[in-house]
Amino acid sequence: MESVWSSEVKFKKRETLNRNIECDVLIIGAGMAGLLTAYMLSKSGREVVVIDARSTAGGVTKNTTAKITSQHDLIYDSIIKEFGEEGARQYARANELAIKKYTQIITEENIDCDFEYKDAYLYTLNNIESLEDEYNAALKSGIDAELVDEVSIPVGAKKALKFKNQAQFNPLKFLRPISEKLTIYENTVALDITEDNTVVTKDHMKIKANKIVVAAHYPFLNTPGYYFMRMHQERAYVLALENAQDVSGMYKGIDKTGYSFRNYKNLLIFGGAVRRTGENEEGGAYEELRKAAKELYPNSTEKYHWSTQDCMTLDNIPYIGHYSSKTPDIYVETGFKKWGMTTSMVAAMIISDMILEKENDFSEIFSPGRFDMSASMKNAAKDLVITAKNFIAERVNLPEKTLNSIENGHGGIIEYKGKKTGVYKDNDGKVFAVSTKCAHLGCELKWNADDLTWDCPCHGSRYNYEGRWIESPTNKCLHEV
Repeated sequence: MESVWSSEVKFKKRETLNRNIECDVLIIGAGMAGLLTAYMLSKSGREVVVIDARSTAGGVTKNTTAKITSQHDLIYDSIIKEFGEEGARQYARANELAIKKYTQIITEENIDCDFEYKDAYLYTLNNIESLEDEYNAALKSGIDAELVDEVSIPVGAKKALKFKNQAQFNPLKFLRPISEKLTIYENTVALDITEDNTVVTKDHMKIKANKIVVAAHYPFLNTPGYYFMRMHQERAYVLALENAQDVSGMYKGIDKTGYSFRNYKNLLIFGGAVRRTGENEEGGAYEELRKAAKELYPNSTEKYHWSTQDCMTLDNIPYIGHYSSKTPDIYVETGFKKWGMTTSMVAAMIISDMILEKENDFSEIFSPGRFDMSASMKNAAKDLVITAKNFIAERVNLPEKTLNSIENGHGGIIEYKGKKTGVYKDNDGKVFAVSTKCAHLGCELKWNADDLTWDCPCHGSRYNYEGRWIESPTNKCLHEV
């Protein structure tokens, strides 16, 4: 299972850090946000080192749908209600500037990455009022928006909101030339940051830096910052279809069962079937998409399928800025929701400006220090209930299932030797048994039948069926049983 992007583009291997080093700026995370930040700072003459726990562009970046747009679902109406029109204008200005910045870099570096300008559409089957509210909010925010009655996707949309002059591209084709001149260490896991701005790695190496940027999708430090209390994670699933329609734009449904559409070469990238991480025990996400694809495009053929993970903040606005008020030399880029390509560029612009001590007129709305009680408490309370339930579940109630009840090719939680055990049986009947206790903060893991992984419903850590960690915030593997 790989995305169309990673099937086309391979990055050169980088060495693992095997010595203590010092640098001006250390960036933790070699995805789109981290590499763009490194690129901008390097272009300004700063000495930058990038480390990644795995490989360059080997995480969420390779699994995006790769839309570059300031249209981020129903966002502007909610920002105006919570932070006022100036906050919405800042958000819009930042994301529109991000599109222009991509164009500038692609032109200056002469990058062939299938970059195309496309209009972006939000569509609805029945929620016209919300779409009209978003249209009015977009106009107040300075967006070139238009309400339309017809779209080129066969879903029976009643109305759509069009943002003009947005863009799409192949993110890995863009990043490969960007990354080639950067100093990157792969398979270098950051475990801690000491009070003197030294990053300690899993292999006991130390990196002393004047400035540190945590761009590792999900911040790995629990304190300060407490980001695990301010975000949850969701998974979305994607098919790449041959013999489907050229939809002449980028589309996202605002209804609960809405789908995402965009073209790439001769393929239609068709996404949706969103699940909160840790809530896909029965699977069926890919089948949901396949069923919809056959109904919409009966002659289509699936060429690729993949899934991705998104960090969702309490108010749906990314956290970009100082990691906390207590860490003036540590910065964070996270919480991009489902719009990581655009907001990665926003993050790179904001953080590079902060480090270079340049003025920036749109950073305030993204500050991790913001907090609107009325806007955030409902989402915070919901997340706390889910966390508490799964934290307690790990400590009570032995499951009724036994090893014999798990079929080949399936996984689940059973009682084994008097304790809870996570078990997966491969198609040949080989058993893989792991602890069900998340290595992050101890919540009970849930089986993900589509991805064959153990996922944490509290904070989104993920492990493969052998117990090796895949996704942050954890940076540890599970105990084998």
